[in-house]
Amino acid sequence: MKKLIKVTRNYRITIPAYVREKLGIKIGDLVSIEVRGDEIVIKKVVQEIPKIKLGRELNVDDINKLIEEGLMNNARGGN
Repeated sequence: MKKLIKVTRNYRITIPAYVREKLGIKIGDLVSIEVRGDEIVIKKVVQEIPKIKLGRELNVDDINKLIEEGLMNNARGGN
């Protein structure tokens, strides 16, 4: 189903309810955006808690970096 969506002030768009419902997108979820030629592809990111390798002490910056790497890996469709 195609639907026209208006770009509002500050270049914002609203994801239509039928798309949110079909993909299970809720407030706080992450989506990834990719440009393919003249198309914009928006995908729901499946959020999984990244596994942290044990055996060393981790500080807050290490933990944040590992979480960001895990989320980006999920956004790319990796495991």
